Amino acid sequence: MSNEAISEARRQIEICNACRYCEGYCAVFPALTRQAAFADGDITQLANLCHNCRGCYYACQYTEPHEFALNLPKILAEVRQESWQDNAWPQGVARRFHRSGVAIAIVVIICFALLFATARWIGSAGGEGFYAILSHNMMVAIFVPAFLVPLLSIWISLRRFWKSIGGQPLGPKAGIAALSDAARMKNLSGGHGEGCNFEDEDRFTRQRSISHQLTMWGFLLCFAATASGTILHYVFAMPAPYELVSLPKILGISGGLMLSLGTAKLAWLKPKGDKSLGDPRVWGGEMAFILLLFTVSTSGLALYGAGATAWMPTLLALHLGSVLSFFLLMPYSKMAHGFYRLAALIRDAQIK
Repeated sequence: MSNEAISEARRQIEICNACRYCEGYCAVFPALTRQAAFADGDITQLANLCHNCRGCYYACQYTEPHEFALNLPKILAEVRQESWQDNAWPQGVARRFHRSGVAIAIVVIICFALLFATARWIGSAGGEGFYAILSHNMMVAIFVPAFLVPLLSIWISLRRFWKSIGGQPLGPKAGIAALSDAARMKNLSGGHGEGCNFEDEDRFTRQRSISHQLTMWGFLLCFAATASGTILHYVFAMPAPYELVSLPKILGISGGLMLSLGTAKLAWLKPKGDKSLGDPRVWGGEMAFILLLFTVSTSGLALYGAGATAWMPTLLALHLGSVLSFFLLMPYSKMAHGFYRLAALIRDAQIK
């Protein structure tokens, strides 16, 4: 990690610790007031607690043109992004993705979609619906490794991060407290409970918090839909396709709608924020993550809507290509942000 970024973050945090005007804004400020000196790991943990809502910047009396020139959201964003890249495995892929994420995501989706499209001519096992294009066994053979290998990468990355921030053995109390804060997006509500002013320094809204909630819960519902379909297939010998009034369909459609809406809203909000208060070097990688999730959800919904038409093979190839791209790029995208923030919240609960 850049020594300059850590040193600058330490300088600004020490000034904030002396001032304490923003103590009630989010989890960062109560955490930094609990200590007087900050090791590199402490700085990294604080950076991953930050949601980059910018409320502290707009309230601060020490921003430029003051000689202290504080810009805490920006420097914490730089430290946070570098922590994801430095701990990623393999490391080089993360750096490339954060620099050119949108281009990489588009190319990978197209390439995988074209590969899946060839399955129509290669032939399948003669199943029903989607499985007439690509057999269930072939889907399992492709997607199980594509899911497990990225999870292994994230696990290695998180172990490195946990060690760097001085994490202790996990206890149920700290874990439950962290999960509760993460599920409620507590630190996106602002110190006053009216949301953050990410888009406009003079107006507090909950739009960003709602967008994150829709994205997170939509993703979890889609995952639950896949898990329920797997259980029905292997435990109850009930293979797809499923009826509209079935658990996989209810979870998948509701999750897909929430995920599409949440990611579209995040893409709309992102350009409204001041780039100088974040890390502009990784803007492409952040937008690529939104693009991947949006493509997965909308292509899945379109596939369901057009499942009985001639468009089905094309939409299936696009959907499977986007899902495979999301899985393989997951450890290097902003998906890591969720895991790291949860780890930072757990560590914060351990210190309290």
